[in-house]
Amino acid sequence: MDVTEYPYVFFPVGLNVRDRDCLVIGDDREANEKEAALRETGARVRRIREVTNVRDEDVRDAFLVISTPQDEALAARLRALADKHRFLFCAIDQPRYGFVAMQAVAKAGPVRIAISTGGISPRVGGKLRVALQAALDATFERFMNCLNAQRQRNRGRLDESEARREAMILAAEGFEVEVRMRYPEWFTAGADAPEVRSGER
Repeated sequence: MDVTEYPYVFFPVGLNVRDRDCLVIGDDREANEKEAALRETGARVRRIREVTNVRDEDVRDAFLVISTPQDEALAARLRALADKHRFLFCAIDQPRYGFVAMQAVAKAGPVRIAISTGGISPRVGGKLRVALQAALDATFERFMNCLNAQRQRNRGRLDESEARREAMILAAEGFEVEVRMRYPEWFTAGADAPEVRSGER
C-alpha cells in the first residue's frame, strides 16, 4: 500500500485511559458520544463546550484531547500545544491536525471492534459498524461472559500459563464467524462511481 496515496491511514491501537485526564471540546452530538465513551472506560473527563473558552492551560496536563468543532484555527492551535505538551490529540474530521483518529466501534461487553476507512468513506465504515454491532448480540455477550468466567476459574486451578492458554483455546472451539458483503451495481459492472453535479445530493 502506498502511504502517499492514503495519507490518513492510522496505526490502530487501543488506549488505556482509566484514571487519565482527558478533555473533550465541543457542544455537539459527537462531543457527547466521545465524553460518554471516555467515561465508560474509566477516564477522568473535563468538557469545554465553547471554543472561545479554550485556554492553553486547559490542555497542559491532559493525556488525551478530543476536539469536535470544524474550526481549523482551533485545530492548528491545539496541534501546536499537543506537540509542546506531549498530549494525544484528535481533531474530529480534520486528520491533518491530529495524530489520533476516532474509529467507528461495535461493542459488546468487553469486546471492541474498531473500524476505519482511512477517511475515504465514513458511510462504508458506518455500514460495517451497524452490521458488526448486530452480530454482537446478547448471545455473543453471554458467550464472552462465560469465557471470562472460565478464564477466572483457570487462574485458580491451572498453574502454568501455557495450560491456561490451551484451556481457553479449547473453550472457544466451535465459535465461527461468517461475513458477506454486497456491492453497488456500478461497481460490479466495472463502471465508475456515479457523479453528482454541484447542488445535487
